[in-house]
Formats: sequence, C-alpha cells, structure tokens
Amino acid sequence: MVKTGYEVRGYNPAVARWAQSARHAALALDTSERRHGKTWFVGVDVLPNAPDGSIADVAWPYAQMAPTWHKAQVSIIYPHYPKRDADESEAAHLFRLKRDAAHMDGLLPEGPKKRRHLREPHGFIIGVSLNEALASPLVVWEGSHVIMQAAFEAAFAGIAPQDYGDVDITDVYQAARRDVFARCARIEVPTVVGEAVFLHRHLIHGVAPWEGTGPDEGRMIAYFRPLIDPADWLVR
Repeated sequence: MVKTGYEVRGYNPAVARWAQSARHAALALDTSERRHGKTWFVGVDVLPNAPDGSIADVAWPYAQMAPTWHKAQVSIIYPHYPKRDADESEAAHLFRLKRDAAHMDGLLPEGPKKRRHLREPHGFIIGVSLNEALASPLVVWEGSHVIMQAAFEAAFAGIAPQDYGDVDITDVYQAARRDVFARCARIEVPTVVGEAVFLHRHLIHGVAPWEGTGPDEGRMIAYFRPLIDPADWLVR
C-alpha cells in the first residue's frame, strides 16, 4: 500500500459475516434524505456498531487496528447516480460526473465560500462492501497520497500540529489535486462481500457514476475512518 496508497484484502469469511450483519442493520435505516437527485445516501455515522466495531454481536475483524471505532458511514449509491440537485452548480455537478467527485477525507468545507480546513485527521480508511453490486465502484488515483503529502508538509511547515485546523488549505489542496489528475492513474476498485479495501489517509478517491445494473437497495459500502493525533497526520 505504501507505493499505490491502497490495498484490497481478499476474501475473508470473518469480514463476510460482519458485512452480512451490517447489511441487515443498514437496510433498517431511514435513507429518505438523499443527495444528487435522490441517488446518494451519505450515511455518515449511522451504522449502529459498538465501539469495538462489532455489530449485532458479530466481531469486527480489524478491531485491533484502532483503540475505538466510531459508528461507520453507510454510503449507498442508487441507479442513475449522479443526478443534479436543484441548488448544485453546473461546475460541481460536472466535477462529480467527470471527476468522480475526487477528494481527500478530513478537509472540511467551511463558510459560504467552502474553504477547506483539516478538521478530521484520520489515520486510515477501511471500506467494506455490504452487498454484491459492482456499479459505481470506488475510484482511486494511484500514488496520489505522495503528492498530497508533499503539498501538506510544505503548507504546514513551522505550524504546531494543534493549529493545523486554523490554516485555510483550500488553494494548496486544489493545486495538488490538479497535479494528481495530471500525473496519477485513475483506477476503479470494485470489491465484493468478504473483501476490504484500505486507503491511505492522503489518497485522492471518489465514486464512479452508475453504469450497468445493481440491486434496488443500491450499492452499499461501510467506511471506517479512525481519528489520530494531528501530530501523526503528516508522518509518512
């Protein structure tokens, strides 16, 4: 993963059992609040898993990788994703359609101008498919974490880690992402139940538009993003 910034770990029956339990919980969620023309349920912090990652007494196979686990995101993509919301600009819609809404987690848009600040220093990202749906797979830009790391190291040079969040990182982030598009390969990463995909915290990633067929319940993936100390966020 050090070189590419991502790794798909092959079928593990323990992961498959967890995914089956998580899927049952996800199907009970109220998913009526959706974005992009009702084609995406964001599902941040909605999975009712325990602090050790288990759900309905089914153990989380990677529990030892973090001291505690937040409630996982349940990202559900539905057919025809992405449609355009009424209040969405054409540029934003096209970026989602043509660039897979490529982003890096943890840099939150704030204020009327949506300026980016580091508010959630994640240690890593784990994604687990909850059903068999290959439409709208995860997309990564291979090796993009190296470019993003270098940009952030320069931007935060001389700044105390506890003050990273005070820095408006928008311009640095957008310039580095443009560099990623020019230099890194775009890779679609479909996964099936029983597999887990690990992403470096600085990896640029997104979601491909819906193509082909999938279940009526949509393409469902659970994501964990354990937080770490800001002082460790730039450590290579």
